[in-house]
Amino acid sequence: MPQKPVTLPPSRARLATVLRASKDVISISLVAKALGMEDKQAAKLLSRWSAQGWMRRIGRGLYVFVPLDFAGNEQVVADPWVLVPALFGPCYIGGWTAAHHWDLTEQLFNETVVFTTNRVDAPRVEAQGVTFLPRHIPGKRMFGLKTVWRGATRVQLSDPARTVIDMLAAPATGGGIDHVAECLVAFAKSKGFDRKLLMASARQYGNGAIFKRLGFLSETLLRDDELAAACSARLTKGYALLDPALRKQRLVTAWNLWVPERWRDRR
Repeated sequence: MPQKPVTLPPSRARLATVLRASKDVISISLVAKALGMEDKQAAKLLSRWSAQGWMRRIGRGLYVFVPLDFAGNEQVVADPWVLVPALFGPCYIGGWTAAHHWDLTEQLFNETVVFTTNRVDAPRVEAQGVTFLPRHIPGKRMFGLKTVWRGATRVQLSDPARTVIDMLAAPATGGGIDHVAECLVAFAKSKGFDRKLLMASARQYGNGAIFKRLGFLSETLLRDDELAAACSARLTKGYALLDPALRKQRLVTAWNLWVPERWRDRR
């Protein structure tokens, strides 16, 4: 005799419907649309599923499904990058995280750097056992990005040139100027090195300190006269610090740049 099809309980059937409609992150609006209900009902349903252990809350109105094999684990998402678009809206992964992705460094950092056009309320965001470091940027600086697919989720990532420019604009996002300098050298030695693209990214970013830092490093580390000359032509008035996190020690007037004492012999 043919077997009768298995009928799921109503709650499990609704859960299955939601999972079929979702990718990696499940939102209140997604549940409401998938099940044809109001947002308030969807929020209550997600909260109930969370209490039952089927869902794990990762942010305001955002959840991920908990497979049975991961029920007792703190982290139930194999790839934390899939959380980034849902958590931070219009954004991209950059800084030291992108530098490692593009093989500009072998150093691993525990935190993931994210640049977002959304308001940043906290310097750190914890989700699924991962620490994200969000930094606010204006919408006009959403350029120089590549799309990478992590499973079913589309994630934006700064390209190598833009990654270097971001780290020169804010050395803290690159792990400090010493590590940023190492990434710059690695980029200059890579097959994808493009001076024109690097300079174009710096101009579009619109921060005079970038040209001071890049010019100084091009002259002292890269020994790249062409790149140094291009930076010198864009030099602005006023002084900048090679790394705002370090004490200013010595002014290099050629670049209007304060550099630490230990960088004295690098010229």
